[in-house]
Amino acid sequence: MIIVGTESTLDPFWMGCMGNYFGTFTAPFLNIPPTNRLIHMRYHEFFKVASGRVIEVQAIWDIPELMMQANSWPMAPQLGSFICTPGPMTCDGTSLFGSGSQALNHVQAMLEDMSKHPSNPDPAIMRLDRYWHPNFNWYGPCGIGTSRGIKGFRNIHQIPFLRAMPDRRLDNDAGLKSDWIARGNYVCETGWPNMRLTLSNDGWMGLNPSGVEIEMRSLDFWRLEDGLIRENWVLIDLLDIYNQLGVDVFDRMRALPIRM
Repeated sequence: MIIVGTESTLDPFWMGCMGNYFGTFTAPFLNIPPTNRLIHMRYHEFFKVASGRVIEVQAIWDIPELMMQANSWPMAPQLGSFICTPGPMTCDGTSLFGSGSQALNHVQAMLEDMSKHPSNPDPAIMRLDRYWHPNFNWYGPCGIGTSRGIKGFRNIHQIPFLRAMPDRRLDNDAGLKSDWIARGNYVCETGWPNMRLTLSNDGWMGLNPSGVEIEMRSLDFWRLEDGLIRENWVLIDLLDIYNQLGVDVFDRMRALPIRM
């Protein structure tokens, strides 16, 4: 549903892809019980190409999305809506042209202002209405869910996230790195990882405030409309986060009774 690439004259160059895998779930996958029904699983996949060959892949599949459809959810209930994540409202995600420098500057400025909170406790310091469309859709991973508008985004994701991990540090820290791609009104970022955080307080996905420092892998896409962010697709490797905290999500899932 989205394909964004850097200039192919560069070597190496990056390409980012977003979409949904669909299929009839007829056999167990990672011990997730089959439904014998049509299922969907979102993917964000980034490919680094050099001399005509892929030399690196950074990919997140929303495997928890399969767990939820199989009625085998082993984690806390998500705050946001569960939907089959749609493509861009403009249906132009696979035919992108033109410089994305203006869109890239907008997204990076948004992230810079957002990082000023909660060190500055006033949420207004983030200037969300300067960057985000009033009716923007935020498509989060299964476990967090999807929201609409600034109020929805803050309630289902940002407030719990920052309350639990107020010390989050972005990709300008040593050892953390992002690669950026921008075309037209689209921007995407790879982060493998691009954030370091300490789970010091309660509130995010029902996780215990254990004081453990974690790294976060996320692959993000943004679409701008009239100079504001209208849609944001976010996949975070939640299974990796649970693993860093010493929680085996699959072991917990296997303990559930099989329900079809």
